[in-house]
Amino acid sequence: MLRNWRTGLIGAALFCFAAAAHAQAPSEVERAQARDLYQRIVGYDTSSGAQNVTMANDLAERFRAGGFAADDVHIVSANDTAGLLVRYRGDGSGGRPIVLLAHMDVVPALRADWERDPFTMVEENGFFFGRGSLDNKAGVAHLASTFLTLRREGFTPTRDLILWFSGDEETTGATTQALLGEHRALIGDAEFALNSDAGGGQLDGNGRAISFALQTAEKTYASFTFTARNPGGHSSAPRADNAIYELADALARLRAFQFPVMWNDTTIESFRNASAVFRGAEAQALRRFAERPGDRVAARTLSQNPNLSTLLRTTCVATMLSGGHAENALPQTAAATVNCRIFPGVPVSQVESELRAIAGPNVDVAQLGPANFSDASPLRADVMQATARAVHAVHPGVMITPYMSAGATDGLFFRAAGVPTYGVGAVFIGDDDDYAHGLNERVPVTSFYQGLTHWRVLLTELAGPRT
Repeated sequence: MLRNWRTGLIGAALFCFAAAAHAQAPSEVERAQARDLYQRIVGYDTSSGAQNVTMANDLAERFRAGGFAADDVHIVSANDTAGLLVRYRGDGSGGRPIVLLAHMDVVPALRADWERDPFTMVEENGFFFGRGSLDNKAGVAHLASTFLTLRREGFTPTRDLILWFSGDEETTGATTQALLGEHRALIGDAEFALNSDAGGGQLDGNGRAISFALQTAEKTYASFTFTARNPGGHSSAPRADNAIYELADALARLRAFQFPVMWNDTTIESFRNASAVFRGAEAQALRRFAERPGDRVAARTLSQNPNLSTLLRTTCVATMLSGGHAENALPQTAAATVNCRIFPGVPVSQVESELRAIAGPNVDVAQLGPANFSDASPLRADVMQATARAVHAVHPGVMITPYMSAGATDGLFFRAAGVPTYGVGAVFIGDDDDYAHGLNERVPVTSFYQGLTHWRVLLTELAGPRT
C-alpha cells in the first residue's frame, strides 16, 4: 500500500451529493466481531509466506462457519504463500460481480525497534497499534466482518460480491497474478473492483475529517539497470573510456531529462479541485492546466513542486549505485538502478526505449523483473455516488476527489486484466499518525469502527435492492 495521496491535492470536492445516507452505527455485536477478527489477524506475522497460508486457512474456516458454502471459499496458492477468495452469491438482478480487495501480507517489523510487540494488537491512547493495523489488515477485518454480518442478517445482494485477500501485495503480487491468470473463472466477468488498500480519508490536527481521496489510477512500477563495462587496467594509466565516468554521464543526462507531460480524467479533476486549496502561482497553474490540459506554462510551474510534478508525467530516477573492484584498478563495471513510475497507459517498452536513448551506446539498459501497466479507471457515476454516500454516512459534507497514486497496489493487476478498480479504503487518519510500513503503525479506534459503516453503506448501495 502507498498512502501517497496526502500531497495537498485533497481538499476540494468533485463529488458532492445533497442526499447523504443515514446509516445506523455498528452494533456491539458487529464491533466485537470486527475487533476479534482484527486482533487475531494482526497477530499473524504475515511478512512470511507460511503465516499468510495459516491466516488464509483461519479466515476460510471463519467464512464457512459463518454460512458460506465450502464451494464458495477458495485458497489460491502461489510460491510459498496463498490468497483467499470468498464469493457472496447474489440473485443476479443487479448486474455483474464486484470484487473487493485487501491484502493479508505485511512488511517486516523488527521487534527491537518497536515500543510494543508489532504482532500483538494493542489499544492505547485512542489507537490500535500493530504491524499491518493500517496496511492493510484494517481492510481485511472491515471486509470480512461486513460479509459475516450481512450473511448473518440474511442480506441477499443483487449481484455476486467476491472477496479477494491476496498474500503477497507487498512483494511479488504472485497470488493476484495467479488468480487473474490461472483461476480467472473464480471472478468470472467481474464488472469492477473496490480496493480497501487505496484511497481513504484525512483528519486534521484536531481529529476532524476534512477530505476523502478515491483512487482511480496508479502508475506502473518498473526498475532498470544502467551498466557500463570496460576492460579496466591499472589506475596509474587512466584512459578516457572509464566505466564510472560513462555511467555518470548517462545519469547526468537522465537527471536533465523530463518525460512528456500527460493527463487523464483523474488528474484533470484532481488539479481542478486542488486549485481551490493551493495559493498563488500554483493555484493559478492548477486551474489553467485543468482548463487547458497540456498547457506548457502551467506545467512548468507545477513541475517545480515534486508532489505535483509526479502527476504530470512518467518519472525515472537513479536509486542505487555500484562500481569498480579495487582502489588501484580502473573500473571494469559500473552500474546504477533506475526506478520508474510510469504514467497509466504508457507501455513499459516505450519507457525502456527512451532510457536506451538517454544512456547512449556505451551503457547497457536492462529491465529488472516484470512490470505491469494499466490505464486509468473511468470515473463511474455509480461508484462515485455510492462512495460519496458511504463517506457522508459517517462524515457529512466531507470533500471527495479522485486521485492517481505514484505507487502501486493489487489494483494495478486488476486494471491490467480489464477490471476497472477504485481505491475506497475506509480509514480516516491524520498525517502525523500515518506510519504504514514504519514504526508504531496505528489506526484510530474510532476510525476503525466507523469503517464498518462505510463498507456496509458502500456494498448495499451498489448491490442492495432498490426501494
